[in-house]
Amino acid sequence: MLADKTTLNDLSIFHHEEELSVFHHLNFTRTLGGKDWLRQMLSRPMGDIRSINGVQTIIKDLLPFLHNWPETITNGTMMVIEKFYETPVADMNVSNKANVFFYKVFYSADFALARFSVQHFVSFVKGMQEIVDLLKDSQSNQLQVWKDRITMLLNKPVLQEMLQHDRSTKLTAAEILKFGAFLRRSFKSEVFELIDIYSRIDAYYSMAVACDKYKLVFPELIDSAEPFIEAKQLFHPLLPTPVSYDVEMSRQTNFLFLTGANMAGKSTYIKAVGVAVYLAHVGMGVPAGNMQLSLFNGLLSNIQVIDNIIKGESYFFNEVQRIRSTIERISDGKKWLIVIDELFKGTNVQDAMKCSTTVIEGLRKMNNALFILSTHLYEIGESLKQYPNIQFRYFETSVADDQLVFSYQLKEGISNDRLGYLILKKEGVVDLLQKLSF
Repeated sequence: MLADKTTLNDLSIFHHEEELSVFHHLNFTRTLGGKDWLRQMLSRPMGDIRSINGVQTIIKDLLPFLHNWPETITNGTMMVIEKFYETPVADMNVSNKANVFFYKVFYSADFALARFSVQHFVSFVKGMQEIVDLLKDSQSNQLQVWKDRITMLLNKPVLQEMLQHDRSTKLTAAEILKFGAFLRRSFKSEVFELIDIYSRIDAYYSMAVACDKYKLVFPELIDSAEPFIEAKQLFHPLLPTPVSYDVEMSRQTNFLFLTGANMAGKSTYIKAVGVAVYLAHVGMGVPAGNMQLSLFNGLLSNIQVIDNIIKGESYFFNEVQRIRSTIERISDGKKWLIVIDELFKGTNVQDAMKCSTTVIEGLRKMNNALFILSTHLYEIGESLKQYPNIQFRYFETSVADDQLVFSYQLKEGISNDRLGYLILKKEGVVDLLQKLSF
C-alpha cells in the first residue's frame, strides 16, 4: 500500500519528536537492531493479504510468550558482542594450563575483555535456545524457519558446552579462552546472523507487546473489488483517554463530510481512521473493538500543508498542488483512502467555499476511493445534500456558563457552531487587547 512521506507525517506514524509518534507508542523492542527492524516494518505497509496475514500470525504466536520472554538478551549484550569483534586482542588459542596462566598474567587486559565478553555470549546463546523452545509449536512458517536456523547455528560442540554451563558457577580461565578463541576464529559470521535473526524477532515481539498492552484487535482484510471500512469502537491510539467511534464507509457512501467547532474532535477522528487503516496494512492490531476493511492500494492525507518561502509558494498554492497530485494518483482506478482536514485554509472564505464545493463534487464521483473531509465551511453542506453517496456527520459542542463543553460525540448532520470568538475570550485574549493603550 502506498503512503507517502507527507501522509506518514500527517498521521504521526513517524515524528521528528519521536515520543509523539505512533512508532514510539509501539516500540517495546529490547535492542537497537530490533528498533531498526520495527521502523522498517512500520515504513512498509503491505499490499497483499497473504503477507499481512503472515505478520498477524507471527504476532499471535508470540502473544502467549510475552511474560516468558528471555531476559538474558539485552541491547547491552549486543553491544558487548560487537565490541568483542572490533577490539584487537592477543590470540586466545592456548592449549595447556601453563599457557592459560601465562595469558592471564601477561595479557590481563585482553583476558578481562574475553571474560566479560564470553559471559555475555553465554547469556546470548542461552537466550536464543530459550526462544527455540518457546517457538517449537509456532504456526508461523517464518518463525519456524528462524527456529530451525537458530537450532542449526547452535548445534556446535563448543556452543553446546556454553548451553550446559550453570549460571551459578563462574567460568574457568581455560573455558573463557577456549570459548573466546572459538567465537573469534570460527563463529563470527554465525554470531551476526543470530543477532540479525533476534533483531527481526525482537521487532515482532514489540508489536505483540503493543497489541497486548493497548488491547489492539486484529482486523480482517478482505480482497474486495470495492473499497470499504467497517469498524466498531475505533479510537486514536495516542490519546490517554480516547473516545471511540463507529465507522462505516463503502462505495455507496464513499464520502464523509465532517463538521464541528475547533477542538471538537474532527482532526482526531480523521487521524484515527487513517492510523487504523495504516496499521492494518502493516499487519498490526488496530485500536478498535473490531474492524473489517478492504485491501487498499494507497492512503493519502491533506492535513498539515505548509508554505515554501524559498520557492515563493503560498500556503494556498501548496494546498492546490497537494489536491492536484492526489487526484492524479487516485485516477488509476485502484482502491484509495483519502483524508483531508480543513481544505483550503489558505484563502478567503468565499474562495474557500467555491473551491471546496468544486473539489468535493468532483472527488465524490470517484467510487474507487473513500474520502473523509473536515471543514468549517458548513454553508456548503446544503448544496451537497443532493448527492446520496455523501454522509454528513458533526461533532457536538455546547456552551454552559460561558464555558465550552465538548462531548466528542459524533452526530448525523451538519454543525453550524461558531465558537472561535468564545475561545478567544475564554483564553483572555479579548481582555488583553482591551487593556492595550498607545
